[in-house]
Amino acid sequence: MEFRNLGQTDLKVTSICLGTMTWGEQNSEAEAHAQLDYALSRGINFIDTAEMYPVPGRAETSGRTESYIGSWINNRGKRDDFVLATKITGRSGMIWGRDNASETRHSRAQIDEAIEKSLRRLQTDYIDLYQLHWPDRQINGFGYHSYFDYDADEMIPLEDILESLNRHVEKGNIRHIGVSNEYPWGVMKFLQIAEQRGWPRMVSNQCVYSLVARRFDYGNAEIAMREGVGLLAYSPLSMGYLTGKYDGGAVPKGSRKDLFEGFLQRYVSENAQAAIKDCNQSARELGITPTEFALKFVETRQFVTSNIIGATSVEQLKENIDAHDISWTKEMEKQARRIQAKYLSPVC
Repeated sequence: MEFRNLGQTDLKVTSICLGTMTWGEQNSEAEAHAQLDYALSRGINFIDTAEMYPVPGRAETSGRTESYIGSWINNRGKRDDFVLATKITGRSGMIWGRDNASETRHSRAQIDEAIEKSLRRLQTDYIDLYQLHWPDRQINGFGYHSYFDYDADEMIPLEDILESLNRHVEKGNIRHIGVSNEYPWGVMKFLQIAEQRGWPRMVSNQCVYSLVARRFDYGNAEIAMREGVGLLAYSPLSMGYLTGKYDGGAVPKGSRKDLFEGFLQRYVSENAQAAIKDCNQSARELGITPTEFALKFVETRQFVTSNIIGATSVEQLKENIDAHDISWTKEMEKQARRIQAKYLSPVC
């Protein structure tokens, strides 16, 4: 595990980040607290959550994950021992997230409301990293390979969004800002506006990234390297597919595929399944586990700030942290490049 700068700031975060999106759906409050305790005992100092968690998002559970973290902070009193990141929901139909039951947007009023609610649930005075969970624009989301334009006049101007976030940085509610699932154009425009106005820069871009989901390489990676907007990689195990537990059509009871099969549709195409099988088989031939191959691959990318791992048990969390202890070899890199050249990021 390494400590890496968050963007161009002096804030150091561990190369492993504790993801929390199952807490409140697949995990109880006590289990969430146990994972937090264990992660900090292993040296992890970075925790990522979101106002809409747990997933899948629904009115009955919205905000529950933040509340679990908040009760832990209140009980343990360890707020200064870690870096806490959360997110405001992007443009969506999750109307239960706002007091007036409106579509979630990144308007000034909604940013104010979301930050205040997150601070209360998290039982903290400040958020270290506040992220825009999805762009406010009507862009394509998961599962696309082509670009389709949107009505740019209908989006909330990026200047207005950044100004709203800047107000909270000045107040001390949030310390740094980032984006998630953002396109190269959006990242660069935010940086341009920040430079012109003297407002805070985006320090990170949280996106899906794994051996079979490498769309970040195609545009955002160079921005991460040249502009200091590093990748916070989520789903490095491809919703469990790159652990090998679904090999041969197996569906373990209580797994995400068992509970939320529709949530994993991006991974079931013929090309994706072939790539996943190749990854897991290659790992075993290299003398390592599929989990080790998948997680160490992500951690060793130059543009990655932190690798977000999630688990539904402390045992799984231990396995995921331990997986990073292996050394990345030239042969592993060769296999990762071969897989990319053959399948070309089949999961988007």
